Amino acid sequence: LLETPRRKATRFGEHDYSRAGHYFVTVCAENRRSAFGEIMNEEMRLSAIGAVARECWRLIPNHFPNADLGEFIVMPNHIHGIVIIDDANRCGRDADMRGTRLSTRRLQSENQDVDRSKMSLSKIIQGFKSSVTRTVGKRWNDHAFGWQRSFYDRVIRDDAELNRIREYIRNNPLKWAFDRYNPENRP
Repeated sequence: LLETPRRKATRFGEHDYSRAGHYFVTVCAENRRSAFGEIMNEEMRLSAIGAVARECWRLIPNHFPNADLGEFIVMPNHIHGIVIIDDANRCGRDADMRGTRLSTRRLQSENQDVDRSKMSLSKIIQGFKSSVTRTVGKRWNDHAFGWQRSFYDRVIRDDAELNRIREYIRNNPLKWAFDRYNPENRP
């Protein structure tokens, strides 16, 4: 019998992605197709699909009241962003980590009475991807647009890491020539 190949787990195994925390997320277009625009003179120029993706990203807090957004950027074939999950929606835009309780393996909140089923990181990203796909399909009947399965994430552990990631996101267009997501850099 042939065994079905197992996908590599992309989540941090012991972390509860519905708990309060800061998360660095990368979402890619299917086959890393440059659907969102292009880099010109070290600046991102959004395509119509890229503008939809940017607007849908900005609307995440409207659909997930316990989510807020930090720094983000839409690149030609992927989106980098900081998603902040907060139990009581007290988070501010791109809030610092101060006040977040850190444990050695995961960020946790002390409030256990929150309905977490509607605010896990995976549900937030799934909702974002669905919204972009649905909007693009309605506006342009473009069924060729799609997403790479799943997404990449990193649990942000402290202020220093948060600041490094913010800087990375801001400078991403400047470093596109060397970016691993740049199709020109793929073998």
